[in-house]
Amino acid sequence: MTNPLYDALIAPQAGRATPLLYLGDDSTVSGPDFVAQTHRFAHALGALGLKAGDRLAVQIEKSSAALALYGAALASGVVFLPLNTAYTAEEVAYFVENSGAALLVGDPAKANSLAAVAARFGAGFETLDGAGGGSLAAGAATQSESYFPVARTRDDLAAILYTSGTTGRSKGAMLSHANLLENAEVLAREWRFTADDTLLHMLPIFHTHGLFVASNVVLLSGGAMVFLPAFKPELVLKHLPKVTTMMGVPTYYTRLLAEPAFDRAATRHMRLFTSGSAPLLAETHRQFQERTGHRILERYGMTETNMSTSNPYEGERRAGTVGFPLPGVELKITDPETGAELPQGSPGMIEVRGHNVFRGYWQMPEKTREELRENGFFITGDIGVVDAEGYVSIVGRQKDLIISGGYNIYPKEIELILDEQPGVLESAVIGVPHPDFGEAVVAVVVPKQGATPDAAVLEAALSGHLARFKQPKAYVFAESLPRNTMGKVQKNLLRDAQKDRFEG
Repeated sequence: MTNPLYDALIAPQAGRATPLLYLGDDSTVSGPDFVAQTHRFAHALGALGLKAGDRLAVQIEKSSAALALYGAALASGVVFLPLNTAYTAEEVAYFVENSGAALLVGDPAKANSLAAVAARFGAGFETLDGAGGGSLAAGAATQSESYFPVARTRDDLAAILYTSGTTGRSKGAMLSHANLLENAEVLAREWRFTADDTLLHMLPIFHTHGLFVASNVVLLSGGAMVFLPAFKPELVLKHLPKVTTMMGVPTYYTRLLAEPAFDRAATRHMRLFTSGSAPLLAETHRQFQERTGHRILERYGMTETNMSTSNPYEGERRAGTVGFPLPGVELKITDPETGAELPQGSPGMIEVRGHNVFRGYWQMPEKTREELRENGFFITGDIGVVDAEGYVSIVGRQKDLIISGGYNIYPKEIELILDEQPGVLESAVIGVPHPDFGEAVVAVVVPKQGATPDAAVLEAALSGHLARFKQPKAYVFAESLPRNTMGKVQKNLLRDAQKDRFEG
């Protein structure tokens, strides 16, 4: 009997002689100990009545035990459903109800509210904390360290990840063993991961980036991880000498650039830095290369597709792009209205097809039909363009498209110019209601520390590059932009804050 993800990611750790995880308290977790904990958790899930195909919802702090619980779900055929640790109990209630979870595992600090949620929908409830304690750990402690994994096929579900849900109810993306395994295999090969690598892992593991990109790739390649609860610049500088690779979101890199000790000497032994989950400014690319001599590798993916494109490991890593489609992934640019493929160089909807594309939305067949074509192409909702050399650039989200006076305006085009202006740290361009134009362009600008950009100067800079209808009708200066846990700017919050600007 086989179990694709368990066989590829978990079982091989039993034979490794070097540590698998280096933790923040300077302790380590060996491969055999990790597998033993995984097996004990798998037995504990069975003892609680879970069987293959049942959903396991978890809202727990990042830890070695949390990663082992993921391994236990794979071993036992249970569908893993990780939840953002920032969600309130009422938000968790939606996911438990929608997924029909058989068990909810939560942090002991939230036990009262989460236990009530589980009881409301007939789910069991157990606890697991960041130190590896809690009722689930206690129940697993007496279980056997040996376990025969449940047989699974490549088409069986391994996980359900819920989308961020900024424009409506979150949708549960169903991901199979084949989706996750084949994507990890491609990434490990394309990014040259081997057993000699140690990854600096500071990402959350309730998200594609931290769990299915970072963790799966390292487990598959036989490497190790410095496994930290969260990003802190001082922790990067402390642990950097121990690692060869790092995966992060743009804010990690901008904050590291503010640290004088983060320089060529500190990074001379590094092999690879990657960035994803949100766009990386071209200026950050340039500054990072000047400071360290390394060029960040940017890639593109999403909950429903895992990773779809990547800048090359060998060859030009082009700032402002997300590289080329990965092997086994087809990408095309289509007219958002008709679905017809557009000529090269024309901005349009990004659609992708391949081993990476999910199996549909849990309990939402209508949404699945809307976004996943019968021919296998997934309509990403991202607007992009492919240049003459094949590099893919993301222009913006379709939902962020501004229609002003009948003209389509892509915010990214304006943001790229604003971000290059003196005194501007970053910007976000949004559309807000306007009585004459339908929507008006508003630019939210974050100044660099100590700088005071002038709206008239910014307006003059844009006038030489953009048609008048694309230029902002108002400028708002802010200390920072609202972001979610993965660093994406929450433009819906900016739109809400500015929605009455042109009233009356």
